[in-house]
Amino acid sequence: MEEKLAIFIQARYSSKRYPGKILKKLGKTSYLEFLIKRLKKSKYKLKIYVLSTLDPKNNLIKKICKKNSATFFTGPENDVLLRYYLAYKKYRPKNIVRITSDCPFIDYKMLDKMIELHIKKNSDYTTNDLPSTFPDGLDIEIFKSKFLKLSIKKIKSNSKDREHVTTYLRNNKEIKRFSFKFHEDYSFLRLTLDEKDDEVVLKNIYQYFKRKKKNNFTFNDIIKLYKRNKELFVTNSDINNNEGKTMSTGYKTWKRAKQIIPGGTMLFSKNPDLFLPNKWPSYFIKSKGCEIWDLDNIKYKDLSFMGVGTNSLGYSHPYVEKKVIEAVKKGTMTTLNSVEEINLADRLIDLHPWGEMVRFTRSGGEANAVAIRIGRAYSGKDKVAICGYHGWHDWYLSTNIGGKNKLENHLMNKVPYKGVPYNLKDTIFPFEYNNFVELKKIVNRHNIGVIKMEVQRSDEPKNNFLHKVRKLADEKNIILIFDECTSGFREAYGGLHKFYKVNPDMAIFGKALGNGYAINAIVGKKPIMEACNSTFISSTFWTERVGPVAALATLEAMEKVKSWKTITKIGKNLKKNWKKISSSNKLDIKVGGINAIPFFSFSSKNNFVYKTFISQEMLKNNIMASNVVYCSTSHTEKILNKYYDLLNDLFYKINIYEKKGIDKSEFLESEVCKSGIREKVN
Repeated sequence: MEEKLAIFIQARYSSKRYPGKILKKLGKTSYLEFLIKRLKKSKYKLKIYVLSTLDPKNNLIKKICKKNSATFFTGPENDVLLRYYLAYKKYRPKNIVRITSDCPFIDYKMLDKMIELHIKKNSDYTTNDLPSTFPDGLDIEIFKSKFLKLSIKKIKSNSKDREHVTTYLRNNKEIKRFSFKFHEDYSFLRLTLDEKDDEVVLKNIYQYFKRKKKNNFTFNDIIKLYKRNKELFVTNSDINNNEGKTMSTGYKTWKRAKQIIPGGTMLFSKNPDLFLPNKWPSYFIKSKGCEIWDLDNIKYKDLSFMGVGTNSLGYSHPYVEKKVIEAVKKGTMTTLNSVEEINLADRLIDLHPWGEMVRFTRSGGEANAVAIRIGRAYSGKDKVAICGYHGWHDWYLSTNIGGKNKLENHLMNKVPYKGVPYNLKDTIFPFEYNNFVELKKIVNRHNIGVIKMEVQRSDEPKNNFLHKVRKLADEKNIILIFDECTSGFREAYGGLHKFYKVNPDMAIFGKALGNGYAINAIVGKKPIMEACNSTFISSTFWTERVGPVAALATLEAMEKVKSWKTITKIGKNLKKNWKKISSSNKLDIKVGGINAIPFFSFSSKNNFVYKTFISQEMLKNNIMASNVVYCSTSHTEKILNKYYDLLNDLFYKINIYEKKGIDKSEFLESEVCKSGIREKVN
């Protein structure tokens, strides 16, 4: 039987920002049940349908529906528009009242008034949110159901707008619309349930009216309470209303991650706020070549970090993937060792004849800590001179203990070190790259056993710097370790030290070695490496099979296509074009980095503002970009030419912003990106 009006409530357990929120308790009942009971107070006695999904976690929602005589319906998880359309086809109401389950304080009296006006005015679409004068969380939409079919036709199945149901109705000025407004604007208040801070406010309001024995409170009652006790509404006041409508699924997920994962992500460099706050895609579902698909299935070209330097052959390289999948099918971890680690050790020694033994880890921080342990064990000395970035372990962060920020020139601006034992103070001594005089003073003043350094980060070695360091280490019987986690296999087939013809005593390789799979190697001279036997260095997952298999396949693929030559050429062209584009637009920029990992920065106090602007505008063109590119063989000329054209337009605009002193609020759609622990402000 066809109904004139019905209420469709969309509800599911798996909220991106606050999973299970509608099943949390408000008093003795759940938020969803509280909402259903309020809606049932409508004088129109409308039938209520709860539109959910097939996720087993939604069975709890089904139980609530059964208890409260509401009909439970399941449809697609993310295509909410299709979920509504399928429910309409089954139940056939002429008009639908759309309510979202995270709005527990919907005012049934307001609902009755809106239904009355919708019918009286023969409206196609009636809403109290266009424009909004009511708090977020009191949203009610009423529309003729025939427009669902039209919306399905007009909005593509892969569009993010399918998540919001009424996008077509809200944007179509040809239909008959009616906007229900309040005489004052209270749209700044939040009565919705998106985050934990929202729950605090909702419970404050609920408890107040419970004490007053007034469970059927209305919008007017809430406003009176707000005017008397504004402090009850403060907790969520810094959250932007209706931000979910413009926020990507990835960023919603990021907000959730920050609530349950300290720091939000395991790797600081993947913090989306370092790129484009509130807008960066943040999470991926698929990757191939230099393309990444985000949680909304939007495809981007990655002209930024390429897995933070791990994928110089591109994402999901077919040969590497084939070898890894074969290994996975045969088993990756047993009581016995994998022979591939021996094969990989042989291959690395072939590439670095000065080296005679190899140890493996899975992460760069581990590899650096292992190398330092071996160096100290062999030299019998605790003190280390360092230059560059070497990870997160205690030995490295202890550099900053008890003094100024000594790591400031080593990509570690204002790094916190709480939890690092204080007795490690004065064991690590940093020196500036290309400053041989400073290193020599450190060696002469302290009993240095190890010199640990990156072969190159930003600037090229000058005045025979690397050869001087090698000679000093030999003269003082100091172990020289090159950290090539980042630089390895980029400008040479092996370590960058091969390019400069300076051999270390030990070298560390990672990132590009496994083309996205976790594998790091410490290569060293035999007498030094055998110092492992005088200490304890061991870990279960250093013996899994996937890392060595991936590394062997990666090395084979690299050699076949001469990847280091390709990415070096790409990087040189990037540097050249950046200089050319900046010059033609009269912008002063600094260009640096090794050729395969070039970067630029603006010689302006607004450096980070413009960096954010570039990420913002490139993203609109489905390109992930910042001010650094980890070059990959998948970065084709066609992709790069499009990037250069877009960058030229952006540099032109930036020149105008800089010249005229235009405020960032005029062109930025988010906050300025964070400078970060590992990025020094100009």
